Amino acid sequence: MGTSGAGKTTFARDLAGRLGVPHLELDGLFHQPGWRPADDETFAADIARWVAAAPQGWVVDGNYRSRTAAITALADTVVWLDHPRWLVMSRVVRRTLARVLLRRALWNGNRERVANLLTREPAENIVLWSWRTYGPNREQMAAAADDRWVRLRGRAAARRWLDRFPGAPTP
Repeated sequence: MGTSGAGKTTFARDLAGRLGVPHLELDGLFHQPGWRPADDETFAADIARWVAAAPQGWVVDGNYRSRTAAITALADTVVWLDHPRWLVMSRVVRRTLARVLLRRALWNGNRERVANLLTREPAENIVLWSWRTYGPNREQMAAAADDRWVRLRGRAAARRWLDRFPGAPTP
């Protein structure tokens, strides 16, 4: 868990590699072709099917708390990347610019566009979305956290926590 740009996918991919379990990026299930969102029923069914296919364990990343209560309930650990706003924003800006300039295909063939960076509509502009949701996300995650949650504040804390797992990280 973590706000957009916190590094959830990179962290989760590394953790899954160290643990030797599959990794699922929820954005890949949620963002259908043409940026259409998956409906709640399909999204939940796809997650349940994926988790059932990984009985030895799994790592899932994403910020769909209102739609993922079932998977969060199954998790033995929930990692919250609670990085400072300056770090999150630098990451989301750098990542988004690279995706736009290099025309990187994302989930289901979707691509970020220059026009999205110029709009003032947070639902279309990931940088603005990340800025506006940073505070509310932190409040909601703090309220949801229980004894299974690990709150990692900053890059050094995230690295130290990952280094507790001896397996090979995913490059």
